[in-house]
Amino acid sequence: MDFNLTKEQQELKQWARDFAQEKFSAKAYTWVKNGEVPWENAKILAEHGLMGMTLPVEDGGQGMPLIDAMIVMEEVAKVCPNTADMLQVGNFGAIRQLAAYGSKSLKARVLPSILAGEKLISVAMSEPNAGSATTDLRTRARIEGDKVIINGSKVFNTHGPHNSYYVVWVRFGEGVKTSGAVLVERDAPGFRLGKTETHMSGEEHCALYFEDCEVPAENILVPEDGFRKLFTFFNIERLGNTARSLALAQSAFDMAVKHAKEREQFGRPLAEFQGIQWKIAEMKMKLDAGRLLLYRAATNADKGTPSPLETAIAKAYVNTTAFEVAHEAVQIFGGYGYSTEYPL
Repeated sequence: MDFNLTKEQQELKQWARDFAQEKFSAKAYTWVKNGEVPWENAKILAEHGLMGMTLPVEDGGQGMPLIDAMIVMEEVAKVCPNTADMLQVGNFGAIRQLAAYGSKSLKARVLPSILAGEKLISVAMSEPNAGSATTDLRTRARIEGDKVIINGSKVFNTHGPHNSYYVVWVRFGEGVKTSGAVLVERDAPGFRLGKTETHMSGEEHCALYFEDCEVPAENILVPEDGFRKLFTFFNIERLGNTARSLALAQSAFDMAVKHAKEREQFGRPLAEFQGIQWKIAEMKMKLDAGRLLLYRAATNADKGTPSPLETAIAKAYVNTTAFEVAHEAVQIFGGYGYSTEYPL
């Protein structure tokens, strides 16, 4: 049992850190304020082989271990959270479900533009009445000849207004075992986007409406028993989320430590006050614990797909820790922590 990164992983981490600083720092934290999607950064990621890191080589990916992709995700997210959104799309999200279950011809048609950083894809899972309880899906699909007809609606879809493709979780019948997934393209007949909604983070979502929406039968990814099959790869998306949360917490911690060393009160730096030292020590402890949980889940996943238990533990702990660490960082910054002029 070794709790250290290999020499190659340490070199990858340093390269990713330098790469992110060089390519993404100048416009970091400006994308949301300007209401923009960092398409130019998605293309930079693609040009350097960072879109599709975790995908099989035969699907146009790099075939890299999941832990390596996590290392890159952390370094990119620490510099520019919105560019990390693009990295998530190309490695951890719906793209993995498409690569695992899509037909050869469907993947050949859809994957290249995503891996080139030109188009986005997301999972359409949550519903207005069922929430994220995928055992209670209300969206229905039926096969008619060479077409699939879909009726229902979805909410809380990452990059909703900007996606070109949606992996829509549906039911083909009444029982839970009839659940599956269909790839829906933005211009599909009977498919429309709802009003764009902006969330607290600045992320934009929109409802998706399917009214006798027609897509080719070839677009079916999973025709049955989808709950088990889809969550197998959805756990990879959860680990991507976890890596981003950890990175944002680490950034908040680093900013707070730097501020505590530089900011003086009553004639001495904040870092010399015991109350501040306690905060920083506890923040560091939580970050280290979260990183170990994340790396455990990612490393073990290289023997197959992630353990649902290890993934759930890592995600629950790190998401909570990220909020707590960021909150303490705001307290250390004082009034400046509440200013939108600061990245914190």
